[in-house]
Amino acid sequence: MKALNIYSVGESMLTISLGNAISLEVNKKVFQVYRHLVKDKHPSWLDIIPAYTTVSIVYNVPTIRKQHTSAFQWMKCEVEKVIATISGQEELQTRQLNIPVCYDPEFALDADRICKEKSVSLNELITIHSSKSYHVFMIGFLPGFAYMGVVDSTIATPRLASPRKNVPAGSVGIAGEQTGIYPLDSPGGWNIIGRTPVKLFESTKEDPVLLRPGDQVKFEPISKKEFDVFDQSVYKLIVG
Repeated sequence: MKALNIYSVGESMLTISLGNAISLEVNKKVFQVYRHLVKDKHPSWLDIIPAYTTVSIVYNVPTIRKQHTSAFQWMKCEVEKVIATISGQEELQTRQLNIPVCYDPEFALDADRICKEKSVSLNELITIHSSKSYHVFMIGFLPGFAYMGVVDSTIATPRLASPRKNVPAGSVGIAGEQTGIYPLDSPGGWNIIGRTPVKLFESTKEDPVLLRPGDQVKFEPISKKEFDVFDQSVYKLIVG
């Protein structure tokens, strides 16, 4: 595998770019690189950060300069060595998750407007949104906030011009070709079409974040009554 571009971001960060568009193929390459970097992580690498099309490494410049004149050039060389070992035939392990979503008007703050703008009924909006499996491209913005896609063009909708001051935890939204779930109460500009009773982030757990990059997520419509009595401890979220 060859990285398209390796460049410096400031004095202590290197970024590997594998593409420039939201793409399942590119994102799979990102996580192939990410997993190999984690496996071969050098003590001077402080953090490894995967995103849609890039992997960035934050590194300790003083430590590296004790033995090398240029920290960036040494980093670039080490990264290229790791990338050279990656086979394009590697399969990434994925999990399948069913996330229940209530599309009741109480929770679907922007559904009516989207339906009018896109000339679809509410039932069509729900069917389109819940009929496909979404790939988790990355985690960011908030702890446990998963950027998922790709949303059907029939209902893809730009972010709100003016973000809300508070979006309740569990709110399911659309932003362009992305869909996501707010794990915490937060300001936000995504178009809200429903809410899940599932907790996406629990700080008391050893692994506090539910969703992981590479997961495949399917939304399962539920009623308001089912939402109110939902028990995460007995619901089978992970199906594969």
